[in-house]
Amino acid sequence: MFDVKKFINETIRNLKNEIKGKAIIAVSGGVDSTVSAVLTHMAIGDNLLPVFIDTGLMRKNESDKVKSLFDSLNIKIKILNREEDFLKHLEGITDPEQKRKIVGERFIRNFEEEARNFNAEYLVQGTIAPDWIESGGGIRERIKTHHNVGGLPEKMDLKIVEPLRDLYKDEVREIAKYLGIKNWERQPFPGPGLSIRVIGEVNKNKLDLLREATEIVENEVENAVNNNLIQRPWQYFAIMLPVKTTGVHGDKRAYGYTVAVRIIDSIDGMSGTYSRIPHEILERISINITNRIPEINRVVYDITNKPPATIEWE
Repeated sequence: MFDVKKFINETIRNLKNEIKGKAIIAVSGGVDSTVSAVLTHMAIGDNLLPVFIDTGLMRKNESDKVKSLFDSLNIKIKILNREEDFLKHLEGITDPEQKRKIVGERFIRNFEEEARNFNAEYLVQGTIAPDWIESGGGIRERIKTHHNVGGLPEKMDLKIVEPLRDLYKDEVREIAKYLGIKNWERQPFPGPGLSIRVIGEVNKNKLDLLREATEIVENEVENAVNNNLIQRPWQYFAIMLPVKTTGVHGDKRAYGYTVAVRIIDSIDGMSGTYSRIPHEILERISINITNRIPEINRVVYDITNKPPATIEWE
């Protein structure tokens, strides 16, 4: 059985021994990076600088939510807007593995700059076991590259510290709950952000549409959870497909994007089953997306388990 208190005490002791000087940590607002930040802050205090990079690939109002979270933890955070940089490097890219590598490389280059400003030698990351297992290496087959593992550039100036490397998501949630972190139940969000939920080439217009669709999916699922209509799924989000189909808006022909909705149940992210969501909820999601976002005229639901699929589409 996982001993939360023992893990916390051992990790703080190990971090004090490992980090000799200053460190920065990449935070996303997700439970993995938040727990890593809290534990590292407990170990080295203000020698840690949490940095949130708005890549332009985030959900709506993500920067404000992350700032509010860290304010509640009494940990100072630095927020950087790097949308132009990330979108410029992703221009014309359609291969998902390339996207992940580009996002990983741009993260590191931006963090290296901040580390120099802070005189830090270490980069703390919220890497957990499924990240490096799925990224492959050695005798392991690569399923997909995680930007914080296989997506890292070969040459970098920072020493990587990964306090949660051997844990699974359910264990990280236990730690977060024990520490009183309010986002302990928050669904996972991929490091490459919406770049891997826009299938094919990424651009600002598609990202803006997907942000709106994502907010609708999240709000409808969370309302259903709060009203005890369903149990909280592992993940729930929208995917922008690279195809347009014919539809009708009012009495006019429309030619718009198709969005897929992915809602899946899992314990640790290594396997999962699609959620049997009541059709009334799925219908409400579809109606709200197509009414509020006229550029989207078709919504489909993904009923594939993991395996054979992965949770994300890319």
